[in-house]
Amino acid sequence: MDKKEKKKIIRGKIAIIKEFKEFISRGNVMDLAVGVIIGSAFTAIVNSVAKDIITPLIGILIGGIDFSSLKVTLPSIYPDAENPVFAYGMFIQAIINFFIIAVCVFVIIKFMNTLKIKTEQEKKEEKPPEKAADILLLEEIRDLLKNQNKKGGETDELD
Repeated sequence: MDKKEKKKIIRGKIAIIKEFKEFISRGNVMDLAVGVIIGSAFTAIVNSVAKDIITPLIGILIGGIDFSSLKVTLPSIYPDAENPVFAYGMFIQAIINFFIIAVCVFVIIKFMNTLKIKTEQEKKEEKPPEKAADILLLEEIRDLLKNQNKKGGETDELD
């Protein structure tokens, strides 16, 4: 491999690193990273609420059943193998978690939309800024000239 080929490879690597730095430094990528981190923390909280608070309450209401332990042991066709387990309780737990997450996301979005509506209403209520005196004077001159041209009156030529 000669020097030209080595330089070309090095330039290619530098270009890729530069492109990667630009990609990472974009706001969208950083927002996505923050969203993933917060989302994983939020998931842990929601799973705890579902598993430790809501599921036991539902279990009390339906007779003290613990969903996560609900299962059916199926017979094995091989004498020395473990019996397969059909853990439908974990599936019920996953459905409960899904609905809790859906409700939480709905509440958060509803709250954010309420804040957005309030912000938009506040912007509408703000008075538009007053125009500067020179702008007002120029608008008056423009309006007078328009009215004079509409009447078909004589106009003075400006020298």
